[in-house]
Amino acid sequence: MAEDNKDIAALPFEQALAQLEAIVEKLEKGSVALEESIAIYARGEALKKHCEALLKSAEQRIEKITLGADSKPTGSEPLDVE
Repeated sequence: MAEDNKDIAALPFEQALAQLEAIVEKLEKGSVALEESIAIYARGEALKKHCEALLKSAEQRIEKITLGADSKPTGSEPLDVE
């Protein structure tokens, strides 16, 4: 299953999230064998980390528009996410 995780880095956020949701659903149903559960759980962890990294990257690219005293845009600055 580790070899199957190599493709995760190429997944766009939406596809990675859809795969993660499918894994969670399978695990919640309890309808998979123990070995498969362990394998898909590991893939789910990798998908979760990938999604988190993509979200952090997107947050860093977002900028907020700064307004002057006359409420007109004067420029932009990095978004303070904290």
